[in-house]
Amino acid sequence: MANDLVTRRSSEAVDVSNEAAQQYVTVFVANQMFGFPVLDVHDVLGPQRITRIPLSPPEVAGSLNLRGRIVTAVDMRRRLSLPPAEEGTGKGMSVVVECQGELYSLMVDQVGEVLNLSHEAFEHNPSTLDPMWREVSSGIYRLDKQLLVLIDVDRLLDFSRSQAA
Repeated sequence: MANDLVTRRSSEAVDVSNEAAQQYVTVFVANQMFGFPVLDVHDVLGPQRITRIPLSPPEVAGSLNLRGRIVTAVDMRRRLSLPPAEEGTGKGMSVVVECQGELYSLMVDQVGEVLNLSHEAFEHNPSTLDPMWREVSSGIYRLDKQLLVLIDVDRLLDFSRSQAA
């Protein structure tokens, strides 16, 4: 994982040595903060050259080469049913995760920081959370000024669920 991520403690955070603390890499997609368990993140990448894959699901932007490995690039805006990015806002960043032995590059607008959050502050998905997001989320944290939606990587990358809907 890239060393340029910053670790921060929010008001809900506790000491990292405490077993009740969880670490999450935060990302932003359409100004919404999402979190991935830090142990699920392999790399953080800047803009990459992506090759389209014919007949792939609409959420799959294509593939890229990461140190000799072919990695499937997933457009998080499309996967989360969010509007496309405006022209000229930059190419964004990617978080590389592994699912069932395969690497995936999750294309996001921006990568934030690593947060240490207390398990006691964790909440299950509220009923008001978008149904699509509930399907791929493992829960939430209510931070000082934002809602952090935790992404379950296995459910996010289960394209059979979204195609059946």
